[in-house]
Amino acid sequence: MTNSPKTRLCPNTQCSLYARKNEGNIVPHGFFKKKRGRARRFRCTDCGKSFCSSKGTPYYRLQHSRNAFDMVAAMSVEGVSKSSIARIMGLSWNTTARWEEKASQTAKIFNKRMTQGYELTELQADEIRTFTVAKSKTTWVFASIEVWSRLWASTVVGRRSYRNTRRLLSDAAIAGTFTTAPLITSDGFEFYAKVVRELFPNACLHGQVVKEWGKNRVRSITRSLVTGAEFQLDDALARSEDSTSINTSFIERLNLTIRRGCSYLHRRTPCHSRRTERLSDQLELLRCHYNFMRPHRSLQFGNVVRTPAMQTGLASKRLTFRMVFHSLNAGAVFVLVVHIKILGELSEDSGHRMAA
Repeated sequence: MTNSPKTRLCPNTQCSLYARKNEGNIVPHGFFKKKRGRARRFRCTDCGKSFCSSKGTPYYRLQHSRNAFDMVAAMSVEGVSKSSIARIMGLSWNTTARWEEKASQTAKIFNKRMTQGYELTELQADEIRTFTVAKSKTTWVFASIEVWSRLWASTVVGRRSYRNTRRLLSDAAIAGTFTTAPLITSDGFEFYAKVVRELFPNACLHGQVVKEWGKNRVRSITRSLVTGAEFQLDDALARSEDSTSINTSFIERLNLTIRRGCSYLHRRTPCHSRRTERLSDQLELLRCHYNFMRPHRSLQFGNVVRTPAMQTGLASKRLTFRMVFHSLNAGAVFVLVVHIKILGELSEDSGHRMAA
């Protein structure tokens, strides 16, 4: 991340140029000493307030090195629990938890800003069953994947309900674009068919895969086309580079990645989530890492192994946690929070928008 004044926004909410880009109001203002060297300061010529280079990032007022912060974030998306991270890094549990919360909040905003405008051709959706606080309080993790690019399109944590099903698919529909009828595949959960008809009226194909279990094994698999015609399905499968039939293989593989990458979702673990919000935040950090930083073997072309974001054109190269955490400053965070609220309002009315 460069220390150029051109990349900075004024963080003072009372300033007339607050959160405005390319106004020429940010100039260098010397340095200040830190435990490990020095850091650049900037000043806004409009309001006269000065601020440091890390203002608005998770590194602001950090009493440890940035490498340590990045290492905590990297271990958390590899399924390492907070207690284990604290022991490895020599930190207190509270410090580790606070750092993960900061990293997750930044990743959530980054995902909303960057995961926009990808091509939606084949979407698969599924749920993972877990619990929060106690086993009696069942919680579901909804996830969707764009098959061609392996992009983790959207995720929702909560009850297995119509509302959360609609949130999952509407988030993917608003962020993605499609020129031909996309193929949407799900399991037999009752609300998928209803939500798909509302969000994609006469504009998609919807198939379901229903598995019958017995003695902890899959006894039979039933594939059915709920929305669309058979000839449309044949055309969609002919265009697909991955699927030859209605299936949920790719979202099931993503579910495994989610379980392995989130310590809250490990089986037979004492590290289960005590709050739904913490689980949701952790999944946003994992989603950011999966889409923008982690190379996917199925996206290898020659010697180049791409990330899902590279495959869709959302990024030109593999990102790092340092790039993600430095990509936002105080002004940018404010603008993106407003943008997230607008997206939330649009998602409530997405069915009417798509019908038009």
